[in-house]
Amino acid sequence: MTIAPSLFDAPPSSTLVSASDWVSGTLFGSLAIGLCVIAVAFVGLLLMAGRLPVRNAVSVTIGCFVLLGAPAMAGALRGLAEVTAPTPAIIEPHAEPTPPPPALPPANYDPYAGASLRVE
Repeated sequence: MTIAPSLFDAPPSSTLVSASDWVSGTLFGSLAIGLCVIAVAFVGLLLMAGRLPVRNAVSVTIGCFVLLGAPAMAGALRGLAEVTAPTPAIIEPHAEPTPPPPALPPANYDPYAGASLRVE
């Protein structure tokens, strides 16, 4: 006789994790493989009957490859993102003396004062 767990106990794993595992298992499991096989077979029949352009058939086939290869592609992209470049050695900047700032113009300086004067 087994004792049922209490409803007040915390579940052994998160419900969101369990739900995402179920969705990914459904999308990438035997159901997806079966649907892709049926889709490719149906597209092949339509191609042989001359009722489907080759462009559409290729897009269906590529879609099936992308759907079934998505976990591998995501793992590869995730692996690329996790690769870190080696950090270079820290180079101490050498202190160069900064030149003195240029002299400021007088307080009543107007750069446009002579622009409207006539030069003859």
